[in-house]
Amino acid sequence: MKKFLKILLIVLIIVAVVGIAFLGYGYYKKLTKKVQNPVATIEVEEFGTIKVELYPDIAPNTVTNFIALANRGFYDGLTFHRTIPEFMIQGGDKNGDGSGTPTLSDLKDDGSSTTNYAIEGEFIANGYNKNTLKLKKGVIAMARSDYSSLSTSLTTQGYNSAGSQFFIMTSNDHTNLSGYYTGFGKVIEGMDVVDA
Repeated sequence: MKKFLKILLIVLIIVAVVGIAFLGYGYYKKLTKKVQNPVATIEVEEFGTIKVELYPDIAPNTVTNFIALANRGFYDGLTFHRTIPEFMIQGGDKNGDGSGTPTLSDLKDDGSSTTNYAIEGEFIANGYNKNTLKLKKGVIAMARSDYSSLSTSLTTQGYNSAGSQFFIMTSNDHTNLSGYYTGFGKVIEGMDVVDA
């Protein structure tokens, strides 16, 4: 009987050690696993496909908003209504002329179809210091209103006026915009489509 108890104790110790090792390995894998950033695919009729890696770690609300609109089909059929060579291309306006803003119904089923919404700008000039992404060629950023030339009291309103419109930089020559607009990702495929 003593021999049986010793063997049972040894088996229990081995099972406990294996269990602890298994849990430790699982914890280690969880800590070291790199979470992949989401990738948005933009199909541009007659031009091709653009793939943009989004950065939720530096602009979480912006990425969430962009994905929510895309998943609801908001961007389907829209155009790049503003293209400025050696600067950027801009899209995401449901009116197609730069004047459109999304409504709550664009974002959720029970939202108002007459109430426009905007998101807070996640960039340094707006007091958000986690976003240090430079607005270089290939970076996607949120378009917003700019009232700074009209009145300093309207600056904050402009900073927090992004909704659905975005732009993709086509040049490195305009990094002076960095810190004033929410960059939230970068083109990883299809920069030739952006340039075209």
